[in-house]
Amino acid sequence: MPEQQILVLDPNGSDPDAEHQALRERGPATLVDILGVRAWSVSDPALLKQLLTSKDVSKDGRAHWPAFAETVPTWPLALWIAVENMFTAYGANHSRLRRMVAPALSARRTAALQTDIETLVTGLLDDLDALPAGECADLREHLAYPLPIAVIGQLMGVPASQRAEFRTVVDNVFATHLTAGEQAANSAALYGLLDALIHAKRTTPGDDMTSLLIATRDEEGDGSALSDAELRDTLLLMISAGYETTANVIGQALTTLLSDPEQLAHVRDGRCTWHDIVEETLRHEPAVKHLPLRYALTDIPLPDGQTIRSGDAVLASYAAANRHPDLHQDADQFDATRISKEHLAFGHGVHFCLGAPLARREVAAALRLFFKRFPDAQLATRREDLQRLPSLISNGHTSVPVLLRPTTSD
Repeated sequence: MPEQQILVLDPNGSDPDAEHQALRERGPATLVDILGVRAWSVSDPALLKQLLTSKDVSKDGRAHWPAFAETVPTWPLALWIAVENMFTAYGANHSRLRRMVAPALSARRTAALQTDIETLVTGLLDDLDALPAGECADLREHLAYPLPIAVIGQLMGVPASQRAEFRTVVDNVFATHLTAGEQAANSAALYGLLDALIHAKRTTPGDDMTSLLIATRDEEGDGSALSDAELRDTLLLMISAGYETTANVIGQALTTLLSDPEQLAHVRDGRCTWHDIVEETLRHEPAVKHLPLRYALTDIPLPDGQTIRSGDAVLASYAAANRHPDLHQDADQFDATRISKEHLAFGHGVHFCLGAPLARREVAAALRLFFKRFPDAQLATRREDLQRLPSLISNGHTSVPVLLRPTTSD
């Protein structure tokens, strides 16, 4: 078939629904330009699952992407492909790195955090409750953001006084409208914070995952267990993924329920659970729209006759795949009562997100306790007027303005 014109992805993410529809209309996979890099965007869920579980597709750009060396110095998303942690690892190396992190996010440890999560949510709601009557509250700023960064901060041992600094640099990692120079400066600031955290925990260890990873690193004299770069980048991954993605899901769920009373009525009347709301939010508005990058180790024929060539970059377009008509009927509609809520919001295969159980607990607790405290809350603006985060990766809004106890008009 004739080659399609490359679709240039919007770095500002201004109209993701239209962009994802365009991707699906172009077939199971199509060539896109992602900030100057050519890649195959895969939006067909069956093909995406196949590629995410194939040994012929790698996440290690250093080893398997011929364009890696020439791309990293000038690409704004260089950090996404140049980090040395389980996010960019392949094969046995990925298994080694994942084993070191898995204990921190085990089902037992995650379940043990439930009381802490609810305590944190209650405290945030108390602060919202103290606002003057009729004042507009930004739920991203006062609930969706502070909850996950506090949870991951406690887990990783990040002092409360440093979490605002981490928030700023992590937000910029996901901001795809920044230049390569701005991103390089942000990465330097981020690594400065990580190095300071490592130094502090090496000097005074605590009961946290950072101290545990440092001990694992230092116990091996030759550094074979965890290199210095792997230590820094593993902390980077856990702190950034543990905060930004969960904040987006909380914000999207709140936005949906506050603008669609029927969905809120479903859970209040027992037709679905908070878990159902969380899963449908993950399907309908996943935290991550596109996730760079993977690389073909061999030629991969596509169902429509095209071929992903060996060495080509592959972009997992999760948000487009989640609403594919082959996966769900009326896929563009949010319906918490739908029987199957299958989605790829946390990935698929060996790179499936380790933090998924923790994120689900945080979102469910935030929603349940918020609507119990503020049952009549309303969005302070139309949903379509909310400003989206300037990102083709992160799927959220810059703010979620809400009237907690709207006054009735005459």
